[in-house]
Order: sequence, then C-alpha cells, then structure tokens
Amino acid sequence: MLTTLRNRTYRRLFTAQLVALTGTGLATVALALLAYDLAGAHAGSVLGTALAVKMAAYVVIAPAVGAVAHRVSRRALLVGADLTRAGVALLLPFVGEVWQVYVLIFLLQAASAAFTPAFQAVIPDVLPAEHDYTRALSLSRLAYDLESLFSPALAAALLSLVTYNWLFLGTVAGFLASAALVASVVLPKPVIAPSTNGSCTKATSGFRRFLAVPQLRALLALDLAVAAAGAMVTVNTVVYVRELLGRSTTDVALALGAFGAGSMGVALLLPRVLERVPDRAVMLRGALLLTVAFVALGVITSAGGGSWRWPGLLTAWVVFGGACSMVLTPTGRLIRRATSAEGRTSAFAAQFSLSHSCWLLTYPLAGWLGATAGLRSAVLALGAVALTAALLAVRLWPAQESAAVEHEHPDLPAEHPHLAAAGGRRHSHRPLHDGLHAHA
Repeated sequence: MLTTLRNRTYRRLFTAQLVALTGTGLATVALALLAYDLAGAHAGSVLGTALAVKMAAYVVIAPAVGAVAHRVSRRALLVGADLTRAGVALLLPFVGEVWQVYVLIFLLQAASAAFTPAFQAVIPDVLPAEHDYTRALSLSRLAYDLESLFSPALAAALLSLVTYNWLFLGTVAGFLASAALVASVVLPKPVIAPSTNGSCTKATSGFRRFLAVPQLRALLALDLAVAAAGAMVTVNTVVYVRELLGRSTTDVALALGAFGAGSMGVALLLPRVLERVPDRAVMLRGALLLTVAFVALGVITSAGGGSWRWPGLLTAWVVFGGACSMVLTPTGRLIRRATSAEGRTSAFAAQFSLSHSCWLLTYPLAGWLGATAGLRSAVLALGAVALTAALLAVRLWPAQESAAVEHEHPDLPAEHPHLAAAGGRRHSHRPLHDGLHAHA
C-alpha cells in the first residue's frame, strides 16, 4: 500500500490531507468547548445545529463548485479553499455569540465542500493505474480513521498546556501547511470537453449521471446505509457508554476507538481483496453486515443487564466500522469506472453532496429519537433504514458488470479530449453515461 507514496505528487497531496484532517480534528474539540462556554447546558443543541449547518453547506456548495471548477486551475482552487478555511478558523477564537458560530461554520464547511470533491477528482489523474488508485483509496480511509484517534489525543495533550482557543491556531496551521503542500506540486490538467451548457446545467450534470447509472444509483443507497450506522455511532456512543452502561468518559473514547479500529483493519485488507473480489460483492456485503450489527445492538439495548454488554458494544462498534469501510473505500473506484475523465469532478461533487444529504437525514433521526423515544426506538428506526437501503442497493446494482463495448465517434472533432484519452476515433471501454455514449 505504501508504494503509492513513491509518487512525489501523491505523497505531498496525501500529506496535505493528513495535516488538514489533524487541524479539523483539533477544531472539533475546540468547537465543543467553545459551545459550552457560550451555551452551557444547551451546548448540545448548539453543536447539533452547527452540524446541520455543516451538512447543508456540503449539500448546497459542492455541486455548484463542481459546475465551475473547470474554469480555474485545480491547484488554485485547492489552495484557495485551504486559505479560506485557515482564515475562518483564525476568527473562531474571537466569537462571542452563538449566531457567529453558525456563520463561521458555514463558511468553513463551504470551503471544505469546494476542496474535497476537487481533491478526490485529482487523485485518479495523479495515479492512473487502478491498483495504485485502489491503494490510495485505502490510505485515504486510514487517514480519516487515524485522525479520529490521533486528533482527540493531541487535543487532550495540548489542553494540559494551553486553553482551548489555542487549538484553533493548530487548525490554522494545518490548513496553511496543506495549502503549501498543494502549491508545491504540479497537478495534471483536467480533461475538459467542449460544451455549450450553462453553469446551472453543469451543476446538475453529476446528479443526472447518478440517476442514469445503475451502479451509482446503488451507491446512493449504500451511502444511506452507512449514514444510518455512522449517525448511530457518532450521536449515541456517549449515551450508550455513560447512561446505559454507566461507564467512564475514558470508555467513550475507547468505544469510538473500536469503531475506528474496525474501519482501519478492513481498509488495510481491502487492496488485496479487491484484486480478487469485485467491488459489488465487497460493498453489498458490507451494507448487509451493517444490518447484522444493528441486530446485535438491538439485543444489547434491550437486555436488562449483564457484564457482557460492554464487550458486546465494543464488538458491535468494530463491526460497524469494518462494514462502513467495506462500502466507503471502493467508492472512488466505482465513480471512476462509471464516468468519463471530463465528467469526474462533477461526479465526485454530486456524490459528496448526495452522501451528505443522507447524513443530514440520519443525524437528527439518531439524536431526536434517542432523546425522546429511547435508544431502542433509534436502533429500530436506523436499523430499518440500513436494511431497506442495503436491499435497495442489491436490487439496483446489476449482478453482471457491463463488458467493454467497441464503438466509434464519427461526429466528434479529432482534438476532442475523449478521443485523445481513448486512443482514437474507434475504441472500446465500459459504457459511459456522459452524453457522448447513448449507444455505447
């Protein structure tokens, strides 16, 4: 897996991702403490609203940026987004009102919504070989998991020396370092097809592509299944550990670490597995495994007592993490295969926006149901969402992958990017739904 880091451009981009994620993790801890200072016992509602604002920014901004990303340099877009995030993070220590938190969080996440899909679309061009790209996807998954473990520990160590406001400076440093690393490399130029469509049409092209491709429609269902499980873990871990099981705050971190460990373990194994097993089998089994974990969680929730419930919860969280990784890690491969190079940025932007729409639904469902109707109701509702989404994905994703189809483009100009990428006017590849291949 680490052989991909021999590529200088990818190595610097991956390092940029790591430092930016670390900065984001520090901001998450500092923001929770800031919310408590501003709202006291109502800090949870402040954080919940801030999380909803974050998801709304992702849903709205990503497709709009994807529509105009081809007009600016990739490197300029990524560096500009990082600098914007650094500037916003620099203002957070000076916040004195709750509404100011919401405004700054929206600006911060709007910049992230511009950065992330563009970053995801660059990697397949930097690593064109599929086996290298697969390893890069696993490394990216590991980066997210390690950040969830490392950033809280780093924040705890720093808080023993400084106040939480200084953590925001760590966030600023992370984004500035990310900008410097991205600026230090030359990125491949994106493939851009001539088009007379306006920005509004381009903004919806990624969404229309997802509706047109069976595998991508299935991916939306898989995203919903993952969001149901992830929301249960993110929102209710503290409730399970502290309220249901009566354990310490340290055990909250241990439970979240179990989820991250499950995800990391699977991410390490997947590159070799995906060389032998199709993406469909891995991703669908991961989604169905989520429903098994929900059944186990239901048993733990309904049990009246027993010392076995704590190791049972840890095991369930490990399974949730591993199953989520089975679905999420191959996602980039799926989008890459189902779209043409010139449509890749809009496709990644659409997936980013649509997947976060799922989280926008499941986050409040997990929180409100757990608080008002109890954990059992939350498990039943989110488990039902995960099961329905998994079965829908099985139905939507054809069991037989489409084979390469030989075809010709007599009407395309000789300099068209698709002809250059495919190696000539007559060529073969898997069916693409990009407006050029109605019969391919």
